[in-house]
Amino acid sequence: MTKWRSDLWEKASAYIPGGVNSPVRAFRKVGGTPIFIDHARGCYLYDCDGKEYIDYVMSWGPLILGHAHPRVISAVKKACEKGTSFGAPTEGEAVFAEMIVKAVPSIEKVRLVSSGTEATMTAIRLARGFTGKDDIIKFEGCYHGHSDSLLVKAGSGAATFGMPDSLGVPADFARHTVTLPYNDVEGFARAVEENQDTLACVIVEPVAANMGVVPPTEGFLGALRDYCSRHDILLVLDEVITAFRVAYGGAQDLYGITPDLTTLGKIIGGGMPIGAVGGKAIIMDELAPDGGVYQAGTLSGNPVAVAAGIATLKVLSEESPYEGLNRLTCMFADGLRAITEKLSIPSCVTQVGSMMSLFFTDETVRDFHAVLRADAAKYRSYFRGMLNKGIYLAPSPYEATFLSTAHTEQDIERTLEAARESLREI
Repeated sequence: MTKWRSDLWEKASAYIPGGVNSPVRAFRKVGGTPIFIDHARGCYLYDCDGKEYIDYVMSWGPLILGHAHPRVISAVKKACEKGTSFGAPTEGEAVFAEMIVKAVPSIEKVRLVSSGTEATMTAIRLARGFTGKDDIIKFEGCYHGHSDSLLVKAGSGAATFGMPDSLGVPADFARHTVTLPYNDVEGFARAVEENQDTLACVIVEPVAANMGVVPPTEGFLGALRDYCSRHDILLVLDEVITAFRVAYGGAQDLYGITPDLTTLGKIIGGGMPIGAVGGKAIIMDELAPDGGVYQAGTLSGNPVAVAAGIATLKVLSEESPYEGLNRLTCMFADGLRAITEKLSIPSCVTQVGSMMSLFFTDETVRDFHAVLRADAAKYRSYFRGMLNKGIYLAPSPYEATFLSTAHTEQDIERTLEAARESLREI
């Protein structure tokens, strides 16, 4: 049995491209082969060899209540007993939609989809259909899923149209996307002035969390809202990661920003495959069948995912765990700052709510270029050391650390002790 378990990577590689079903799982940025998970409870993962880890990936963010929360599991079981998919409306969809609308004031109507990628793809199409314009602005280091319009890197200048960031993306698609540095208000203002007649929307992570956690600088999000309003451009906040995590009403509530459209991801389903796009009713009503912007999905509003989502939002609403989560994450972040300072290791620790990142750099990280200048080799050594000590961090220097309500002060203390030992070794 032990030999079979150790051969899982070879077996997966023989039948799955790269051995994984999502690239970052392959450990290419940190070396070695990925661990294969058997089960999880609370904030703990258990691999197929029985080893326990404190988990700070939390399925890449959505498991704010921890793994296998009893109320979520109970809701899923009850839903499965009734049937896993109907391809027809259910009462749960209406209940869930109402909960989302009440939680996020900028959302007047919402369309459920099956993933964050599908949500952002739909938001872009909807913005184009509503405005009658084709071009969009996105920001370097912000990831909005793998649809063609959004897999685009910057062109040769700060405000030029982009180039494909993946094989298979036609250049004609990429030329409709302007890619700019995150937190650069001046560059953004120039891009809007130069392209205002063709811009349908601006899409942004209100807190960048796919290049590590990079908070917005003061005035950045406000400037986006101001310029979009003045030039009849829709502002799309990608809250696939931040909604219901940094605050119940999302980062838009935390920072006081009102977008035209909002995209949501798997956190609204307690980790089940789900997403949503929501916003002003006048815009949302352009979606089929009421309007001419087509979007459809057999599994949209899947009853099992919806049941998990209702249970998750009820717990978050009733328990309001955000102050405690923020305090625990501050404990982790402050501990890392103290350790790296004592060991004279250049570092920048960023934190917003229950998300944080450790960058090995002596500069303040404000954009993707600063992220790329951080020492990725040090992160690789740090990751390997922590993994060996039973701490599961994101297997990439460009991803976030996530905490959950299942983590305790004792877990943080154990993690900081492992960090102290691991950082001495890099």
